[in-house]
Amino acid sequence: MDYENADIDSVLADLKSSKEGLSEEEAAKRLLEYGFNELEEKTKVTPLKVLIRQFANFIVWVLLAAAIMSLTIDEIVNFWVIIGTIAFVILLGFVQEFKAEKAMEALKKMVQPVTHVLRNGVVTEVPTKNVVVGDVLVLETGDKIAADALVFELHGLKVDESAITGESMSIEKISGDMIFSGTQIVHGKCRAVVTAVGMQSRLGMIAGMIQESEVKTPLQQKIAELSKSLAVIALVASGLTFMLGYFTGAPTEEMMIIALALAVAAVPEGLPLTMTITLAYGMHRMAEHNAIVRKMLGVETLGSTTVICTDKTGTLTKNEMTVQKIYAGNKYFDLTGIGYDPQGSLLKNEETVDLEKNPTLNMLLKAASLCNNSSMVQRQGKWDVVGDPTEVALIVAASKADVWKDDLDTEYEKLHEIMFTSERKLMTTIHSSVEGRIAFCKGAPEFILQKCISIENDDGVRDLGEDDVERILSENLELASSAYRVLGISYRKLPEGLPVEESESELTFLGLVAMIDPERKEAKDAIALCNQAGIRVVMITGDNEETAKAIGKKIGLSPDYDGSVEQMNGKLRHIIDDGAVTGSELLTLDDEEFDSVVEGISVYARVMPEQKLRIVQALQNRGHVVAMTGDGVNDAPALKKADIGISMGIKGTDVAKESSLMILQDDNFETIVEAVKRGRGIYENIEKFTTYLVSRNFTEVILIMLGITLLGFELIPLLALQILFINLFGEVMPSISLGLDPIRNEVMFETPRKRGERILKKRNLLLMVSIALTMGLVCFLVFMFSDPVGNIERARTMTFATILSMILFIPFVFRSLTVSALSVGIFSNKLMLVGVASTFLLTLTVMYVPYLANIFEIVALGPVEWVIPVSAAFTTLFIAEAIKKIVASSGI
Repeated sequence: MDYENADIDSVLADLKSSKEGLSEEEAAKRLLEYGFNELEEKTKVTPLKVLIRQFANFIVWVLLAAAIMSLTIDEIVNFWVIIGTIAFVILLGFVQEFKAEKAMEALKKMVQPVTHVLRNGVVTEVPTKNVVVGDVLVLETGDKIAADALVFELHGLKVDESAITGESMSIEKISGDMIFSGTQIVHGKCRAVVTAVGMQSRLGMIAGMIQESEVKTPLQQKIAELSKSLAVIALVASGLTFMLGYFTGAPTEEMMIIALALAVAAVPEGLPLTMTITLAYGMHRMAEHNAIVRKMLGVETLGSTTVICTDKTGTLTKNEMTVQKIYAGNKYFDLTGIGYDPQGSLLKNEETVDLEKNPTLNMLLKAASLCNNSSMVQRQGKWDVVGDPTEVALIVAASKADVWKDDLDTEYEKLHEIMFTSERKLMTTIHSSVEGRIAFCKGAPEFILQKCISIENDDGVRDLGEDDVERILSENLELASSAYRVLGISYRKLPEGLPVEESESELTFLGLVAMIDPERKEAKDAIALCNQAGIRVVMITGDNEETAKAIGKKIGLSPDYDGSVEQMNGKLRHIIDDGAVTGSELLTLDDEEFDSVVEGISVYARVMPEQKLRIVQALQNRGHVVAMTGDGVNDAPALKKADIGISMGIKGTDVAKESSLMILQDDNFETIVEAVKRGRGIYENIEKFTTYLVSRNFTEVILIMLGITLLGFELIPLLALQILFINLFGEVMPSISLGLDPIRNEVMFETPRKRGERILKKRNLLLMVSIALTMGLVCFLVFMFSDPVGNIERARTMTFATILSMILFIPFVFRSLTVSALSVGIFSNKLMLVGVASTFLLTLTVMYVPYLANIFEIVALGPVEWVIPVSAAFTTLFIAEAIKKIVASSGI
């Protein structure tokens, strides 16, 4: 039956008045028909897909070409060494990336696993994924809704649909209304027949839309560009050399060996491996700080962010509404304590309030507790609360003055309730007591005042005058401007026979209750650090404008507008002056107008879901790298569009997590800032080891080209297998230690990188070329000094030893690309000390173990012969440091 389009009577008839629900047999049959009630990934990651992804690196294909070339000319040892190198790099990349995907799968298990349904006439707990179309959901306050369903039996039902609609206020439901998967019951209870499950639900449809495309991260693009550039250089150099030798009469097989040597020399085999380890370690460290990165290449993206668009509730604030001030009887009262723990005091001028001497305040606290559907229960020393956060805050506030809702419910029997709606902005409950019937009403102050004809203070009740209304509205505005959410409280003693619908008239005003969701203490410091790092923080919230601006001011939000306002119209000038805009104001701006003021907006209030996406797009159009936080389904498109989407691990929906690149396990803004720092540090380390690796590789290219040009094709300074050993074993450990170099605190004193900036930017490229030329020339001089004509094996061994001796010193140069190695510290990176030492020991092993020396065609050097390689390497260290200082002082 099509439950969604059927009327309520048909639904009731189909389910036999819903007394039985489905049978287990029918449920099993429908499970086969409709499938599991879960979101499916269109691009589900499998081990095979992760493995195939490892072959997307262009460098791997160049090495494969080199391996095939080796096999063609019967260089079998070369072939198997290159194949082994490729296999090792691919295997490690696969293991690390697959671990990341497994971590994301573990997060998916955080969703609610069971749901109550009616089966065979009995309320039964079943796995949520086994809920089927036609099941009767049995729901009550606090339950998450497992599937789209049609309500047919209810009592006082209110649903929080913010995850779907973005509306912060809960929605009242009536019989025949739809409720949706992923939303939550905040008041009342109901039974509802399931109409759609899994990907057929509204939640699933949104999930399906956002899974259709993937966008490469900036680092993916940069590494791909670098890999292709290096591979092209290798192929061009090899091809030109081969053609030159071939047309000058050199033997074809010999020229292929030389071309192979050049190809191997130009490609940094350690780059994919080092990149994998660096990013994997970065993921691990971020996870330790409550940030889980779904995709390894997204680790550094946050480090290039220029704008963070963040939610307020739970991220900048604690998500614990707390009443702090009460205005009653023309007096202000303060409440201490925060959150949902009733520990605290009600004070006036720092003295405990006696409610018997403040009857208006006493009545207000009673009204706030009774016009309320939340509850709090103490279990094992802890307080469990259920209900709307605003209503919970009210009963917690009353309990601090020893006014307890449970006691009041006994004294005042609840008869009726007029539900809150977004149009009325009021809620009223009617109670019976020994004094007769009485109505209590709470809501937006301006709407409450429209219903009031009198006002109560400690001297009694009198008529409500215009001066009273102006004074109360003025107090309301002042409180809202101080980041408080304000409710008005009123009551009426009802005459006999008065209809329920008329009980919201002729009310007596009691006062105002001001509550706040306290900002996280660490949020202000985190935002200050962002400002220092050149990163704008933009708050996007559902709060009203005055409250949002007040909170933004408290935590240090500020716009970054430096344009001219002289030609702007009044509407745009107002936005720039306030630094804030509401969703309704945003609707009045066309794209050109919005683009002209987007840099001047730090607070967005009352925004719609599609407007969040528009904000991200406008900032990206201005050249920003945008990070976007979110938790609801309505945030998913913006999370997907942002350069890096950040979802909440605690309150985030499944769809939001699927749309994001990073998940905050603690929902804390400070965690984002820590991730920014680590992202910047990771990228800086990537620059270090990339510059080091490329300079080391081009040292060998320069060396070989000098040998070919000046000495001919017969006296090549290094053989292909020797180069491969240097590249794999002589470079990997030092480059890994650079990739894992401790992150500097000073990294947050610098401005973000520009979008599209290359890893080998001008400064790094100049360092790379200068140091590579220096090392290449020094190695060639050693080769020439070693008499290659008289003993080519010894000359190659001396050159081989010189390059590997440089590994004892040169990696320390690259620990900073701007300051000297001594300033950074020799012993602050112990991994590097271990790396260079182990590399040198491995070199000695290859040289002095006859079997290995024979494979690599090198000879054992005597102690005196080591003086030249070590001295040459030490000299190169000083030259490289001088080059670095010159480049740094040039300001490039």
